[in-house]
Amino acid sequence: MMPMTAPDVGIYPRRRPKVSYGASAVVTGAGSGIGRAFAQTLAARGGRVVCADIDVGRAQETVDIIGGGKAHAVPCDVTSYEQVGELARVATSWLRQPADLVINNAGIGTGGLPVGAMSMSDWEGTLAINLWGVIHGCQVFTPLLREQRFGGIINVASAASFAAAPLMAAYNVSKAGVLALSETLSAELSGSGIKVTVLCPTFVKTNIVNDGRISGSASGLAASMMKYTGVSPERIARGTLDAHDRGRFYVVPQLDAKLVWHLKRHIPNPYRWGAGLIGRLMPTPVDAKELLGADVR
Repeated sequence: MMPMTAPDVGIYPRRRPKVSYGASAVVTGAGSGIGRAFAQTLAARGGRVVCADIDVGRAQETVDIIGGGKAHAVPCDVTSYEQVGELARVATSWLRQPADLVINNAGIGTGGLPVGAMSMSDWEGTLAINLWGVIHGCQVFTPLLREQRFGGIINVASAASFAAAPLMAAYNVSKAGVLALSETLSAELSGSGIKVTVLCPTFVKTNIVNDGRISGSASGLAASMMKYTGVSPERIARGTLDAHDRGRFYVVPQLDAKLVWHLKRHIPNPYRWGAGLIGRLMPTPVDAKELLGADVR
């Protein structure tokens, strides 16, 4: 697929002090959770939003909630570069201009098995959605934003990108890739008029556990943490958009994520020892024991 160029639609974005107000936006994974909250918040701030999701029915629910002709649902599997390219074309047509804010949010939660026990299909599926989906979004939309010399990209990573929690290898790797991609993109777009922000939350009250591929006791633990310590996706969306408007790159919104962030950087060896202790204390699922042998804890 050839790199996209901005179609000549006769209207280009007016430069605004705050990108998130009056935005012409594209949000992937907009059918629920953080993606839906981003779409609702952008619409409430006077924007128009293309809501993309692999489940177009969910995306349409988001559009119906927003109402007022401010949003449009588009089916999109972000693992397909071609579909993300088509999303850009549809968005440009509906918005009557290229998007000036792109939020690469689509993702899947995986975990519960150690390296060697997790299936290759789960590895590949996790990386395809969480990492390649963001790569596709950046690859397609960055040239369009460069032509406008204005706008923003928000990539949704996770505190897992730096926490290195046990039994979450594929998810950790995928989100670490998003973080590295975002850091590189920020450097490349410096001085271009395009802001880049990477969001690294911990537990947010969404359907990621139910919709994901989290095995064994890890699923129950994640659900409990989300219930008792998670914050609302609306709060995350508002805070991230405000931070993006201020030009912040890293958004680490919750106290537990901030703590891990600082521990990992200031005392890396003790942090690694602590992560190892947690790994030794966590029960290994029965199916992993069968795959790896009786010597597995």
